[in-house]
Amino acid sequence: MASMEAAPWYTPSQDESFDRKVIRVVVTVIAAVLSLWLIYLLKTPLMWLVIAMFVAIAVSGPVNILSRHMKRGAAIGIVYVSIVLVPVALGAVLIPPLVSSTVNLINDLPGYINDLENTLQKDPRFEKLDKNFGIKEQLSSAQKNLQKAIPTAAGALGDISKWIVDSMFGAFTVFILSIFMVARGRTWIDAIVRKRAGPEGVALDRTFDRVGGSVSRYIGGAILQAFIAGVAAFIMLTILGVSSPLLLAFIVAVFDVIPMVGSTIAGVLVGIVTLFATFPIDTIIWAVFVIAYQQFENYVIQPRIQSQAVSLEPFVVLTAVLFGGTLMGVVGAILAIPIAATLMIASQEWSKFKSEVKEMHARDRDGGQASSSMATPDSPEPSSA
Repeated sequence: MASMEAAPWYTPSQDESFDRKVIRVVVTVIAAVLSLWLIYLLKTPLMWLVIAMFVAIAVSGPVNILSRHMKRGAAIGIVYVSIVLVPVALGAVLIPPLVSSTVNLINDLPGYINDLENTLQKDPRFEKLDKNFGIKEQLSSAQKNLQKAIPTAAGALGDISKWIVDSMFGAFTVFILSIFMVARGRTWIDAIVRKRAGPEGVALDRTFDRVGGSVSRYIGGAILQAFIAGVAAFIMLTILGVSSPLLLAFIVAVFDVIPMVGSTIAGVLVGIVTLFATFPIDTIIWAVFVIAYQQFENYVIQPRIQSQAVSLEPFVVLTAVLFGGTLMGVVGAILAIPIAATLMIASQEWSKFKSEVKEMHARDRDGGQASSSMATPDSPEPSSA
């Protein structure tokens, strides 16, 4: 009985085009996997490039205004020197009180817990809650842990210093990249537009101008809005007599840059600090202030500042912030709305470009029919006998 040989795992097809399709699919899948892996390895410099691009777009507005009165190189120099000097001046003014406020806040936390414990003990309802949940024991444990953690907190300064150094290197890289983009960006855009003659070039130029203006106005408006939120928070915290109002107001301003959820997060964080002040009066007043200011910001400040920048649905904004925050953290959440606005403008311009092309083809077709009808001579009428 003849032995049966095992069938090969792959039998070449007689159709050579089919084999080429299989090879093409395999190569495409491998190239896609390698590309994704390469993007993952280069995620940090790619993130720097994206940030530098948006910084360059934001800076291009004042650079273009100054370049009308001087050479573009001088305008770029003035704007970027101002970008460097303004944070340095703000740091010289804010860092010493921020450091002292942070130290005072850390040193006062055990006392705040003790005051909260004494306040709760005066309330007869606290005895019932303490009996059911052991609140007094938990507060005492938290106070002891804080007292033990304060001397050892200096050990975390090494990690914080490393993070600061890495952040400064990243900021310097973004700074240099954005300078090149501002200096040569218009030349690159003009080169791209020149390669696309006709309606396509016009649409590309219009898209670049809209994206640049929208992103620039959005970033400037977000900074102004965060500054207003910080000033309002500082005034309210000073009135309440909460410890370290400058530090807490700075936290509010930083988080306010994050769309949709930033002000809420900052309000909760500051609200936790007010628990250790005059409880519960300061906490209640702060909660009312946060809710009222959010409504004022959403319906008065934000529409006036951002109405000319981007017009996105709240659902799109929230989805973009969630996706951006998941992919790139806080930076992704901040850049989510400019990226979403860029995609929206690109989609609008693409639809407009297709409509213009259809209208142009229709006009050409109608013009061709009219010219052909004019070129055809009328047939002579038969003469009467």
